Amino acid sequence: MYDFRPADLADKPALYAELLAAADALTDGERDPVANMANVAALLGEFLPDCNWTGFYRMVDGELVLGPFVGRPACIRIPLGRGVCGAAAASGTTQLVEDVQAFPGHIACDAASRSELVVPVLRDGLVIAVIDLDSPDLARFDGQDQAGIEALAALLSRRI
Repeated sequence: MYDFRPADLADKPALYAELLAAADALTDGERDPVANMANVAALLGEFLPDCNWTGFYRMVDGELVLGPFVGRPACIRIPLGRGVCGAAAASGTTQLVEDVQAFPGHIACDAASRSELVVPVLRDGLVIAVIDLDSPDLARFDGQDQAGIEALAALLSRRI
């Protein structure tokens, strides 16, 4: 049985180092990408306070398709370039959005979400998935969150 919980929520670099170590331990040697995404979505939900949705969208046949997540039911398919997730997948770059209502074309799967961080998972230069974090708080995510989730995406690039 695993019991991964961050020691210090106030120290973001330490929190993300612990999250990365936990994700590494859970996914090391497991070849099933859905199992790995499910465990990591659960870890994100446990580790990150003030998030109302943590999870994955997978790239399938040129569009994003809902993957494992923790939170309320979500949009199943997202076209490339549409919304925050679609923008991250189309550009291959992280999208850090302080106020989703100000983001052109934002897709409101959960009306409670106010800020969002979406990090693409790249393999051989191609987007294979995105990690999506939503919060009911404005400007919940910052550069430290971005760096931590980008490190997680790099770890997962060969495990999902």
